[in-house]
Amino acid sequence: MKEPMIVFENFGYKYRSQAEPTVTDINLTIRKGERVIIVGPSGCGKSTLAHCLNGLNPFSYPGEIMGSLKICGHETKEMGIFGLSKYVGTVLQDTDGQFIGMTVLEDIAFAMENDLVEHEELKKRTLAEAKKVHLLEKIDAAPHALSGGQKQRVSLAGVLVNRVPILLFDEPLANLDPASGKEAMELIDEIQKETDTTVVIIEHRLEDALHMGADRIVLMQEGKIVCDATPSQLFATDMLEKAGIREPLYITALKYAGVELTADMPLQRIQELTLSDKQKEKVREWFYQEQWTLPKAEEKQLLSVENISFGYVEKTYNLYDVNFQVFEGEMTSIVGKNGAGKSTLAKLLCGFEKQNKGIIRLRGKDITEDNIKERAKTIGYVMQNPNQMISKPMIFEEVALSLEVAHVPKEEIQERVYKALKICGLYEFRNWPISALSYGQKKRVTIASILVQNPKVLILDEPTAGQDFRHYTEIMEFLKELNRQGITVLMITHDMHLMLEYTNRCLVFSDGHLISDTTPVELFTDKDLLEKANLKETSLFELANMCGLPPKEYIDKFIVYDRNLRSGKEEA
Repeated sequence: MKEPMIVFENFGYKYRSQAEPTVTDINLTIRKGERVIIVGPSGCGKSTLAHCLNGLNPFSYPGEIMGSLKICGHETKEMGIFGLSKYVGTVLQDTDGQFIGMTVLEDIAFAMENDLVEHEELKKRTLAEAKKVHLLEKIDAAPHALSGGQKQRVSLAGVLVNRVPILLFDEPLANLDPASGKEAMELIDEIQKETDTTVVIIEHRLEDALHMGADRIVLMQEGKIVCDATPSQLFATDMLEKAGIREPLYITALKYAGVELTADMPLQRIQELTLSDKQKEKVREWFYQEQWTLPKAEEKQLLSVENISFGYVEKTYNLYDVNFQVFEGEMTSIVGKNGAGKSTLAKLLCGFEKQNKGIIRLRGKDITEDNIKERAKTIGYVMQNPNQMISKPMIFEEVALSLEVAHVPKEEIQERVYKALKICGLYEFRNWPISALSYGQKKRVTIASILVQNPKVLILDEPTAGQDFRHYTEIMEFLKELNRQGITVLMITHDMHLMLEYTNRCLVFSDGHLISDTTPVELFTDKDLLEKANLKETSLFELANMCGLPPKEYIDKFIVYDRNLRSGKEEA
């Protein structure tokens, strides 16, 4: 058995400003070379545990440590944040907040410069790490100009140069398209196998995080560890569902079909799964049950994008000749790889940027000359990075800001702000400073600040990034309710579950071009289109093939069944 790298013994942590500890009774051992995924609903203590591992608790966020936490045999409370940095390298969810250098080379070399490493050695190690994360061709580029996946690789190289024995990833997939997320997990796997590094991953996208497998999954609830098991052991139970954590789609599909899952089945990855003839027959029986169809909405044109082209730099285009229509009451996903032009399109619709060519119409009216304020009366936009939207120090103030500017009566402001905060799971934090929130909680603040304005068209850039399944569901069900009331919702997303569950149409972008206007089912059964958009096949596709069923029809049935089941639970 390999040596223990991380040992929690009767561990607890209480922030200085709190009466009760955030995490308590933590007993957990992680050994050299293990890959462990930590999951749990927001507020369960995952981030607190991570901050204890890298020294942010208590050395940056003061508080009281109870029990013991040892890293490589050293008691962490005696090490200091600098001492811990020699053992634990952290790759943050918000990679922009981790960059120091003006170029990729400078950023990777930063830690070694602080350690006064000789220039030749510094350059040699920097280039070696850049090569390891496949960034040699970007060595002179500015980190902030890179794609989401490339930014993450810069951050990873920046901690690898220290040759730390433990790597800690905080939501590594939150801002990556599916294919880039797959590449990220493959890179982590490659590095781990080369170095025998211990890897701890905190991630809501569990199925994607398991692309290369994991030794264990640690499930947390209310500040405690409620399960520490292999993926197969955990998936054979209903603990994830009860905790409000999304299971992999193929696991949910098998349970819908009545297939009994056991801990001795290889359940952690669809590629490893083998089903008996009897189990396959159960899936086929479920598929051939009564079929349902989703109601088709009446199409009444709301937005029209006609021959739009745009570039941030003269004579260089980020969007090329884009044409599509959006109909009232639609719920549409906008998908494609990082840098495809999705966020640029949203900025054009909202008036943050003005197209070089083409026309945007709202209910038939050309709104090209309408400014941001005029468009904001109808079109609300929630940006991907919450730090780019927040301007007030307190949560209530931030959400109320637009209403105060519009001179809404004070009583109405409070009523509307409280309603939006409840929807976004933030009501209990209404008097908190925004600086005390996690990245995912900040995201919910920005969504609340737009929802409070009651927009007619709502554009959301990665609305559920960094959200646990419960808050994901709350936000999406609220958006669905708004949609039922006639509000048109456009969502830029990398979350393929979201696309399947909540939208009937998707606009697919690649390298500035709109390459398809289709349905999620059509998209996920078109390998060429998936490749162009940097997406990946859903595990339902593989399950259908495994059971000898037509993938398109099977995925369609799953979507309809899942939506009907959820609607039934809501009504109950």
